[in-house]
Amino acid sequence: MNDENRSRIRKCIEEAAEKLKGKLPDSPKHPSGRNPYAHIPQVIKSAFGMSYTEVPDEHLDIVLEVIEYCEKYPF
Repeated sequence: MNDENRSRIRKCIEEAAEKLKGKLPDSPKHPSGRNPYAHIPQVIKSAFGMSYTEVPDEHLDIVLEVIEYCEKYPF
């Protein structure tokens, strides 16, 4: 992914993570609370099988949709 798209995705992740603070469901694996800044990149990695920095530029819109989904439907 090129630097411009990577930066755009990182900004979207940060904005969504801010909105998700305290909204992610509790997990026994995270007794002090879940980290939305780590959750969203992990979802992207699960969906694409690679880090958001490695996703091809042509999938930018899909990555942004995944981020939006995470924000709308915390899981």
